[in-house]
Amino acid sequence: MTDEQRPDPDVLLAAVQKEEEQAQHGKLKIFLGMAAGVGKTYAMLESAQQRKAEGVDVVIGYVELHGRAETERLLKDMEIIPRQKIEYQGKMLEEMDIDAILKRKPALALVDELAHTNVIGARHPKRYQDVLELLDAGIDVYTTVNVQHFESRTDAVRQITGITVYETVPDSLLDAAYEVELIDLPPEELRKRLAEGKIYTPERAELAAHNFFREGNLTALREMALRLTAERVDHELQDYRQLKRITGTWKALDRLMVAVSPSPLSERLVRWTRRMAHNLEAPWIGVYVESPRLLGPVDQRQLTRNLELVAELGGEPITTSGTDVIESLMRVAHQQNVTQIVVGKPLRTQWQELLTGGSLVNRLVRVSENIDIYVVTGDVTDTAPHSLFTAPRIHSGLKQYLIAVIVVAAMLAFSYVIRPLISYQAVAVLLLFTVLVLGLFVGRGPVLMAATLSAIFWDFLFIPPLFTFNITKLEDALTFALYFIIALITGTLTARVGEQERYVRQREERTQALYDFTRETAGAGTLDGILRTAVDQIGHVFNADVLVLLRDTTDRLAETPHPASTLSLDDKERAVAIWAFSNNKIAGRFTDTLPSAQAQYLPLATPGGAVGILGIRLRKPERLTLDQEALLETFVNQVALAVERAVLDKAAARTAILEESERLYSTLLNSISHELRTPLATIAGASSVLLDENVTNNPQAQKALSLDIQDATERLNRLVDNLLDMTRLESGKLKLNLEWCDVSDLINESVKRVKKELADHDLIVEIPPDLPLVKVDFVLIEQALVNLLHNAASYTPPGTRVRVMAKAADSELLITVADRGKGLPPEDVERVFEKFYRAPGSATGGTGLGLSITRGLVEAHGGTITAENRPTRGGARFLIRLPLQPAPETPPEKQEN
Repeated sequence: MTDEQRPDPDVLLAAVQKEEEQAQHGKLKIFLGMAAGVGKTYAMLESAQQRKAEGVDVVIGYVELHGRAETERLLKDMEIIPRQKIEYQGKMLEEMDIDAILKRKPALALVDELAHTNVIGARHPKRYQDVLELLDAGIDVYTTVNVQHFESRTDAVRQITGITVYETVPDSLLDAAYEVELIDLPPEELRKRLAEGKIYTPERAELAAHNFFREGNLTALREMALRLTAERVDHELQDYRQLKRITGTWKALDRLMVAVSPSPLSERLVRWTRRMAHNLEAPWIGVYVESPRLLGPVDQRQLTRNLELVAELGGEPITTSGTDVIESLMRVAHQQNVTQIVVGKPLRTQWQELLTGGSLVNRLVRVSENIDIYVVTGDVTDTAPHSLFTAPRIHSGLKQYLIAVIVVAAMLAFSYVIRPLISYQAVAVLLLFTVLVLGLFVGRGPVLMAATLSAIFWDFLFIPPLFTFNITKLEDALTFALYFIIALITGTLTARVGEQERYVRQREERTQALYDFTRETAGAGTLDGILRTAVDQIGHVFNADVLVLLRDTTDRLAETPHPASTLSLDDKERAVAIWAFSNNKIAGRFTDTLPSAQAQYLPLATPGGAVGILGIRLRKPERLTLDQEALLETFVNQVALAVERAVLDKAAARTAILEESERLYSTLLNSISHELRTPLATIAGASSVLLDENVTNNPQAQKALSLDIQDATERLNRLVDNLLDMTRLESGKLKLNLEWCDVSDLINESVKRVKKELADHDLIVEIPPDLPLVKVDFVLIEQALVNLLHNAASYTPPGTRVRVMAKAADSELLITVADRGKGLPPEDVERVFEKFYRAPGSATGGTGLGLSITRGLVEAHGGTITAENRPTRGGARFLIRLPLQPAPETPPEKQEN
């Protein structure tokens, strides 16, 4: 295969990805018609009956019969899901029960009237959103829709029929459909069915026949439906050619970009771009350039709707920043490899364009280079008529205009008072200075108004002849004209600088908020600290009440919010949170899913699924701006990552503990099996020999065997004591019985307990007579010393000197146990206190718990123990440091009386 015959890998990949995406979800089949009454519902039920006969599990989610008997007969033997009843304005209305369908989980669900608007109180505002949820759950759906309900066709339908269609569905549903079946009917036959009362009641039928169902309208709609179906078939054919690697010539893909603004005209531009992109099989984007000028609430809402429409129709909404709209658009166009740009036709007059710096379209055409520019005309109904005298949309607010009027009036009054002292030319300088200063504090509109008012009243109050608008001298006329122009230009430039300053400050605040949030969450060491920080920061930045619900051990949403949450949760709100968590999608207020909720719920999404839900309820009724929504999304992503990191750290810690427990279990089992086997074998052997008649009459043999049993029993007892001590230490249930003790008694009692093991050693005990009393648990410290002495006896050869010393130094009691054996391996000095550690080459026997228990007992008293090799004569030395407290005046034995 040559390079020219090889299929385009990008197109092939897109087709494969589309097929894989459809395979992972339920399949959607659309029965498309040009108008009501063509037989879409009938065809859908007929097809469903055929599938049912093939053994497919089919249910009816929602079907409208409209009193048609032939359609009703097709419902025979079909399972119908009962509809959900919702109270609205005192009436009980019925909607499709999506939860019942999800619980039933059939293979195929029938959902009539895809473009239907659900009653307020339903989960989704639109029925097509219910269908999308069913598809996400893996349920196939058959549905019906007319061509006029597709979002990109609404403008054309309004032009053809004069009727605005308000119930629309996004064109992306058409792209996602597995199959589209056109239900076609000639206009004459459709009008005949209308006249026979098979579509509407006689009263409505007569009205419809003279309006929407006119023959010309139906013919145009039929052509539109046929074209839409033909376009889809063409796309399917090209996908098939790519998947089957059918050779052919393929051109490079186009990429469209539409300029989006807060104007209602942008909705038409977006729809037009979607249709063109679909015809060209080209990806497309919608770009909004954020300027320093702040948008009012109305413009902000319209802009949000426009960008949501871009996403709804399958485009990619992009927001960029810049002071020059054209420069910003071209920057994005080059970054995104755009080949065609769609903009709106300017509706302003030449005078208005002159005042605002010229036509943006003309500038765009000049700098577009090899990018094609499409200028789309808007309907006059889309926006208010533009004229020179149309009231401008106020962005700065009435307060700023009032401030400008007051400041200019004050400066005029001041200048009028000092008029005898200065010339009217000097007054112009003062007024110009006033306009410049105003530009630093108010918007461009108030500055332009201040420049105009100052020029008019300067002429009226100061230029001769006074109190008239006449100018008799040529130089005065030139001065007035220059003043007016300079005031407008300088005031506008100063206002622009102020706007840019406010814009930069706003972006700096956002960046600082994100930095503070990231720093605070990163600095919170625990999951509880992370969530408390997140609730505080998000609540402060967005002026909102916040709650966090995490996933519990059963992978469900926790019953109660995190204690730091400031937002309460009732049953209704909790249901919204559960839906957002289960579907890993945003739900609640200002969304298309359960918008009647009081708060918005955002899933804490991670690659492994949602780890929880973050709910936010704004204290103000306005919706967040686009930048604020992007910032909130960034915050939520940071919280999700922090929670996932904390969960993974906890899981890693549990895994490490399990691995350590497994290792210790294996070591303990091996060690104890030997330690138990040896003394038990000794006891069993000695006991059996004692029962021998020959031994019964031999007292010496009986004594030797009894001593063996006693030694083995002591060994077993020591093993059990060590295991119990280690268990108490690691469980944290070790309780100290502190009492004032004499150090000499403590050491002497410890020596007595290991007298037998140290019988072959040279034991030296050095205890000064003036040692202070120490407050410890006598039994536990005695056990610690016994373990050290037993260790010295076990690891030093007979005849070796073992020394025990005690002294007081710097509010501490120092107890040393030293020997002159071979010492400790230098590389293992720090490991001798680990559980089950035994020095290399050690004799068999012992569990390696003695020194570990000793360290635990000493540290439980607030002391420390260290091990080291003696530098001069060899051997090992263990040093215990215990804190000393002021001793009581009464001796310990007298305190009890």
